Amino acid sequence: MTIRQKFVVAFAVVALVVAAAVGVFSYGITARNLRIEVDRSLIAAANTVSAPNSLAAAAAAAADTGSAAARPNEGILQTARVIAADGSLSQVLGADTGIPISPADQALAASDITAGTRLFEDVTVGTTSYRVLTQALGGGQGAIQVARDLSETSRILTTLAITTVLVGLGVLLAAALAGWLVARKITRRLTGLTEVAERVGSTGQLDVDIPAGGRDEVSRLSTSMQSMLTELARSRDDQHRLLQDAGHELRTPLTSLRTNVSVLRRFAELSPTSQRRLLDDVDGETRELTNLVNELVELATDRRDVEQTEPVDLAVLADRTAERFRRRSGRTITIDAEPCVVTARPHAVERALSNLLDNAIKFDPDGTEPILVKVRGRGIEVWDRGPGLDQQDTDRIFDRFYRSSTARALPGSGLGLSIVREVAADHGGTVTAAPRPGGGAVIGFTITADRLSPTSKPAAAARL
Repeated sequence: MTIRQKFVVAFAVVALVVAAAVGVFSYGITARNLRIEVDRSLIAAANTVSAPNSLAAAAAAAADTGSAAARPNEGILQTARVIAADGSLSQVLGADTGIPISPADQALAASDITAGTRLFEDVTVGTTSYRVLTQALGGGQGAIQVARDLSETSRILTTLAITTVLVGLGVLLAAALAGWLVARKITRRLTGLTEVAERVGSTGQLDVDIPAGGRDEVSRLSTSMQSMLTELARSRDDQHRLLQDAGHELRTPLTSLRTNVSVLRRFAELSPTSQRRLLDDVDGETRELTNLVNELVELATDRRDVEQTEPVDLAVLADRTAERFRRRSGRTITIDAEPCVVTARPHAVERALSNLLDNAIKFDPDGTEPILVKVRGRGIEVWDRGPGLDQQDTDRIFDRFYRSSTARALPGSGLGLSIVREVAADHGGTVTAAPRPGGGAVIGFTITADRLSPTSKPAAAARL
């Protein structure tokens, strides 16, 4: 069942229940009021007929069969008669309708009961129903019995029941139509969203516009879908750009390796010096290709997301990372750090700092001055004495595969600083780059203040 059909059924069911409840309640109230009105008319008629003067006049009129009183009453009463104490009947008004005298009526007429005591009964004679009132005359004088035909009341109730059913059916149809209209209005946009989703799934086209007017849930869903498609389109564009850039960057080492392989075919013809230079070149290109592939895999898979966060002392992290680079490169690296504990992914932060140090060593090959690592607040900076940065480099050095004019002759993939930016963004921070006074560059990153844990002990990061 579609949503539109469910709306129609729901509206119809609610309308049917409400109409049925109102109809039953109205019918019951009307039937009760009609019964009360009939009983009141019978009591009034019994009191009028049972008056002494009325009984005497009625008895005289009954003796004269041609009088108007002896003819069937054309008012509200079909019959009025007196039940004597011995059970005999005297017709007072109207014709004998054949209503039987019940034992209760005889007992009421024969008893020495207070005048005005009443007994109501519903009696059916043939196909005609009557409402019968037997009222005691008191003092053993018998009782007066009056009756009224209920055919008119039955017709009224029947008409009311038919009218209620017809109105209920009308309400049911109107509710079903209203449900269809409302469902059509609501599901029209849902249908549009479904068509967009199907088109995206079949064609892969993500640059589609989804109308999102209003403030209801469907509008919010449209806005969310538009944002999702925008993000998917951006992610796809990033992937395409990454693949294009990666293909461009991979061509250089692959071309060099292919050239070297061609030369290796005449390896025996080369001088020892040329052989050594060729092997060093192959080794260097292989290393660069391996590093490039590793960094591409890391960017493409974003493996940092699976690493759990924990308290990290940036000062301890900086000291340990610097020590590893001292042993590897033989360079002097000094640390100017204050204890700062943050909640972070330790290996990701360490990788970012490693890329900064590797970048500083690569661009400052002379090593005339120590490389400085500063830890202040929630940020880490690496100070070097390399060629420095111009404005164009400052704006673009964190882009993937970007190589400044001074770096094109140096080894590297152009992905190291882009990974630093990814790590900083993953921790809610930013990257910084500026020229160093006296020459060189200052490059670093920060971590959002929400992750700062000033009450944590630095020792908590010792297990990093």
